[in-house]
Amino acid sequence: MAEDVILRFDNVKFEYVEKKPVLDEACFCVRKGAKTTLMGQNGAGKSTIFKLIKGEIKPTKGDVFITNNATIATALQMVDKQDLNLTVEEYFAKAFDSVPGNIKGQINKVMNAVDLTAPIDRKLADLSGGQQARILLAFALIQNPDILLLDEPTNNLDESGIDHLVEFLVMYDKTVIVISHDADFLNCFTEGVVYLDVFTRKTETYVGDYYSVVEEINNRIEREIKKNAQLEKEIIDNKEKVNFFANKGGKMRKLASKLKEEIEELEENKVDVRREDKTIREFNIPSQGIVGNVVTIKSVKIIKNHKPVIKEVDILLRQRDRLLISGPNGIGKSLLLRSLVDNTSEGATILEDTRVGYYSQDFATLDYEQKVFDFLKSALNEGADIQEMRSIAAGFLITGELMGSKISHLSEGQKGLLFFARLILMKPGLLILDEPTNHINFRHIPVIAKAINKYEGAIILVSHMPDFVKGIKFNKELDLGRL
Repeated sequence: MAEDVILRFDNVKFEYVEKKPVLDEACFCVRKGAKTTLMGQNGAGKSTIFKLIKGEIKPTKGDVFITNNATIATALQMVDKQDLNLTVEEYFAKAFDSVPGNIKGQINKVMNAVDLTAPIDRKLADLSGGQQARILLAFALIQNPDILLLDEPTNNLDESGIDHLVEFLVMYDKTVIVISHDADFLNCFTEGVVYLDVFTRKTETYVGDYYSVVEEINNRIEREIKKNAQLEKEIIDNKEKVNFFANKGGKMRKLASKLKEEIEELEENKVDVRREDKTIREFNIPSQGIVGNVVTIKSVKIIKNHKPVIKEVDILLRQRDRLLISGPNGIGKSLLLRSLVDNTSEGATILEDTRVGYYSQDFATLDYEQKVFDFLKSALNEGADIQEMRSIAAGFLITGELMGSKISHLSEGQKGLLFFARLILMKPGLLILDEPTNHINFRHIPVIAKAINKYEGAIILVSHMPDFVKGIKFNKELDLGRL
C-alpha cells in the first residue's frame, strides 16, 4: 500500500560539481518500519543519499518525499572533534532545541537501550571508541525519530556491543536505513537493499536478507557477462561474414549491409556489466630497522567500574614482535596506545629515536585543515621524492585531484587509506594500530592484513575484526579484560 511508504526518491539527480552527477534518476522507496541497507561501491553516493534524506542538500532534479514530515535522526560514524570536550549530559542536550526538565531520565533510558554505563559528567574524549559509538546511537535515539539513519554503526564495537545492537534493531519498530561494510551484522536484520552503482549513478531495489541479495547481484553479473559473451561471438561471426560478402557485389553486398545493421543492434543489446570498485594495490611498509628493546611494558592502567586500576605485566617487544591487545569496550585499550605514543605512560616506554607509525581509530592526529599533499610530504623519509609519494598515494586510490584537497573533504574510508600511504613514507620502527579497519572497504582489508603481516618492525594492534586479526601472525597477546 502506498500509504505505508515513509520515504521516496523520485528520479533524483544530484551533482556537487556541474555535469558530474553523483546520483542520476535514483528511484526507490522505503516502507514504514522497514530495515533497509544502502549498498554500493566507495563513492557511489551512500552518504549523499543520507544528506538528501536529512534535507542538508537538495536534489539537482527530481524529488525526495518524506511522508507526513517524518522526523529523522542520524547515528554518525564518529563524534565531531568540537564535541569531544563536552560531558555526556552536555552532548545529549544538543539534541534538543529546548532542553527538557527530565533530560537525565531520558539519557538513562537511551543509554540502557545501547547497553552503556557511563557517568553523565564524563567528557566524551575520556570514553573509549566503543563507548563513543554507543553514545552516537543513543544520541540519535533520544530524538525519538521516525527514521533512524545508521552510518557504519559497528565501528569500534566489540562482539557483545554488536550482538546488543543487532538485538535492539530486530526489536526496534521504527524505520531504519543502514550503511555498513559488516556483512554478518547486516544479514541479521536487513529486509531489503537499495544498491547504488558508482558507474551508472542509478539505484536498484532488492528484497531479502543481505546475503541473498548479494548472491542475487552476483548471479545477475554472471548472467550479464554470459549474455555479452554470446553477443560478442555473434558480432565477430557477422563481421567476418560482412568482410567476405562485401567484396562479392550484387545481392551479397546487400546481405553485407543487412549484417552490418544486425551488428549495430547486437552492440546495442550488450549489457553494461557493473564493475566493482577498485581494490588498493598490494604494498609493503618499510621498517626503520631498530635494534634493541623497542617497547617495554611493566604495568598498564585499566578502567574498572569507571576507575583506573594499575596492573603489573611483563612485556618486551623487539623487531618482528607482534602484540595483540584485546579486551571489552571501555577497558582502556586505546588509552594504553595513546599513552605510549604521547610518552605519558608510567609503566611503558618506547626506545629512543624509534619512529612510531600510529593509526588512531578516531583520526585524532589529523589536522583536517591540512592539505592531503602536505600531510604526506611531511612524512617523506630517507630519500623518498615527490614523484614516489604521488605513486604511493595513487596505490591507495588517493588520486591527483585529491592531493590538493583538505583532509576534511575526504571520506572516512579515504582518511584511513591516507594513513597507510603515510606509514609507507615514514618507514617506522614501530606500528601502533588502533582499529585500523574502521571505515575501510572490505575489499581492501586482506591487502592491508598481508602488508602488516610482512612488516619487519614491532607491532602493537587493537582490532575487533576477527578475520583481519587471523591474517596476522602474533607471538604475544595482552588481554586487558583478564588482568
